[in-house]
Amino acid sequence: MKKFGSAVWEGDLKQGKGTVSTESGALSAAPYGFNARFTEGAGTNPEELIGAAHAGCFSMALSMMLGEAGFTADRIETRATVTLDKKSAGFEITAVHLDVTAKIPKATQQDFDAIARKAKEGCPVSRVLNAEITMDAKLQTA
Repeated sequence: MKKFGSAVWEGDLKQGKGTVSTESGALSAAPYGFNARFTEGAGTNPEELIGAAHAGCFSMALSMMLGEAGFTADRIETRATVTLDKKSAGFEITAVHLDVTAKIPKATQQDFDAIARKAKEGCPVSRVLNAEITMDAKLQTA
């Protein structure tokens, strides 16, 4: 299986502008640019798109692995915070932190922790990123 995203950029780095789109059409010419990436400007940026992809991938992996262990989640909510740091060779994504909250009937914290760790390591997006990936996982009860 192959999926794609695409981008169009016009102009220089600081004054230029771009759009990103996805094969599915979920994003279609969504604006992005320097201000959206490095300040508080309108539009999206690569880091938040990676964060959304990682959060979605992890949540699906966790759901699959919970199923393999005999559990079904009522809800999994994941936030992936992507850190972009300036290094001597330029900017680099240095870390991703996953904040996970899930409601899983009959699961213990020990069950949840073990399965969440396994999902963090096995999620395809986790495996493609060359960054430290950390996680906080919270099991909601009731």
